[in-house]
Amino acid sequence: MHARYLGGVADARNPLLNDLLPPVSSPPVEWRVSGDLTAYETALTVMDLRVGAIITGQAPELAWLLEHPPLYTAGTSAQDHELIDARFPVHKVGRGGQFTYHGPGQRVAYVMLDLNRRKPDVRAYVTTLEEWLIRTLARFNVRGERRTDRIGVWVRRPEKGEGCEDKIAAIGIRVRRWVSLHGIALNVAPELSHFSGIVPCGVSNQRYGVTSLADLGHTVSMAEVDMALRAEFQSLFGSTAAQAAAATDTASLPAI
Repeated sequence: MHARYLGGVADARNPLLNDLLPPVSSPPVEWRVSGDLTAYETALTVMDLRVGAIITGQAPELAWLLEHPPLYTAGTSAQDHELIDARFPVHKVGRGGQFTYHGPGQRVAYVMLDLNRRKPDVRAYVTTLEEWLIRTLARFNVRGERRTDRIGVWVRRPEKGEGCEDKIAAIGIRVRRWVSLHGIALNVAPELSHFSGIVPCGVSNQRYGVTSLADLGHTVSMAEVDMALRAEFQSLFGSTAAQAAAATDTASLPAI
């Protein structure tokens, strides 16, 4: 199995939730938080090596939370005309989807799970990632919603006009031998003007924009967001175990 997917999944798939919990005897997912900005090339290398180690049983599953310096990524469905202004480095990558932005103030979570031990179903996995984001946002009194015709997690913005909605989180994954790579990006307090250099995820309708917790009036720290993400992750994907504090910075990340 070698698949790519970037999801916008209907609410009707909610019965699939909880199918991603691992067997009771499974070890906890390693929970890693990097405090410094992580170069995108570093993240790709670490993910690739770690997934290989998970496949061969040499390392536990991993949820890795980080921030990147400003950059654009082009997924497998990206179109050249959707890159409007390449003001930041552009990385072509094997995840599903189109163009997206990463930068400071955005919590990226790369999730490396063995779906063979959970449920080898990409749709169920993406649905659960969406639910993870929706439940996390609810902790900050923000109602995130799925859309069948658009990717990501959205919030309604009636104050901007009829039918206006903004995307607050993106999902883009790849699956190799049923182990997942890449994951989610939640806008906490990024510079939203940086998104104007691309057509985010190919959505060009003027009614649809990009927002963040800060833009919605919620002043929260990244640490508070991380606590919410971890609590909701555990309810959907199982227990986690934090990595030793000495190894949380990018410079000391082990290869696998």
